[in-house]
Amino acid sequence: MTDATLMDALPDPDRHAELYDGVTARRGLAWLADITLIFLVTLVIVPLTAFTALFFYPLLFIAVGFAYRWWTLARGSATWGMRLFGIEFLNRHGQRLNGTEALLHVTGYMLSMGTMLVQLLSIGLMLTTRRRQGLTDLALGTVAINRAS
Repeated sequence: MTDATLMDALPDPDRHAELYDGVTARRGLAWLADITLIFLVTLVIVPLTAFTALFFYPLLFIAVGFAYRWWTLARGSATWGMRLFGIEFLNRHGQRLNGTEALLHVTGYMLSMGTMLVQLLSIGLMLTTRRRQGLTDLALGTVAINRAS
């Protein structure tokens, strides 16, 4: 089966445009909700470490963010922010993400967040591609769609 055939398992953006409508904006809002939650969790952790976590706070934030994103994507194909805004990920076969796919997606996300130019490219792709896919989505064949009610 070719890569193009595998991508055919995803909802067609022309026949099922409602699955992609507004996804990019809601993905941005979900990201803000997730970042806020991660920040609050790290604020709870800092005093539990006798405030020594302040010396490595950026690493703590990255580690908590990575674990949170991987755990929520692996368990429900959406972070809690994504669930709040009614979107979820599908893999190239049109199925929810499994643990390995979630791990790969979060790794790609973290790598793209490490470089502003790559992140801007990813956002640009979400705004212009037919399935509203970012760079990591294109590499893995995943899509974010509106969750069925």
